[in-house]
Amino acid sequence: MSIPTRGLVSAVLLAHLFGPSPGPSSAGELIVDLGKSQGITLVGAIRRWDEDGASRFPVDPSAKIENPRVDGRAQPGPEGRWVFSDLADGPYDLVICTKSRIRVEGFRYPPLREFDPFLSSDARSPDDETRDEIAREIATARHYENKVAPLYWASNGEKQVRILVQLVRDRPTSFDAEFGAPVATVRHEIWQYTRSYGSWTKDRKTEVLDRILLPRDEFRRWTWVWDPRLGGIEVGRKPVTIAYRLPTKFDPQTARGWFPDR
Repeated sequence: MSIPTRGLVSAVLLAHLFGPSPGPSSAGELIVDLGKSQGITLVGAIRRWDEDGASRFPVDPSAKIENPRVDGRAQPGPEGRWVFSDLADGPYDLVICTKSRIRVEGFRYPPLREFDPFLSSDARSPDDETRDEIAREIATARHYENKVAPLYWASNGEKQVRILVQLVRDRPTSFDAEFGAPVATVRHEIWQYTRSYGSWTKDRKTEVLDRILLPRDEFRRWTWVWDPRLGGIEVGRKPVTIAYRLPTKFDPQTARGWFPDR
């Protein structure tokens, strides 16, 4: 399995803080500068985890790929700037959707065991040998989904690895008859592997980020990629500005996720 080692080279992410001296605040301002990006239908902010790493809301199996559940929706402003004006303090993952069936989304790694820390989405990746060993285990394991791909990796020391995993089933299922057409199911999860007695073992607990069911032909027309630089954006007492550029086309060699006709 070929695992890319770099993020989206066509995207630029800059963050800076500005404003008056710190003071009490119940609502934070976040500005997402998308420049001349066209066809934007949603710029959303998702606060997935509480301070202990537990999910703040249940996964909605009826969610739509083009309309994810968000905690805030930015309003368009001048010069391609999208503004969130009333976000509660805390870390957020951003999600951007377009008319051309593109969804790009940020994330970070929650703890899966008690007392484990959060890991940022750009945390250090495990070494090649470790990654190859775990990738082989994932590829040979039995899954309900017929396409299971580790997208991003993070190492928490020498004995713990967390992975953002994409799971897709686009083979026939019992849902096909209910829909009247072939369907696809897609999930994204955080998995953790722990090293013990010389080998890597998958922890039983996982965290599910999403679960979507949609017509297979429709899903195959989407580009759904993940970008670490859109994850864990801290909103607090001072306004925050993020500059991000959507490429005209995502490159499967550098971007990580789902691409049309796969």
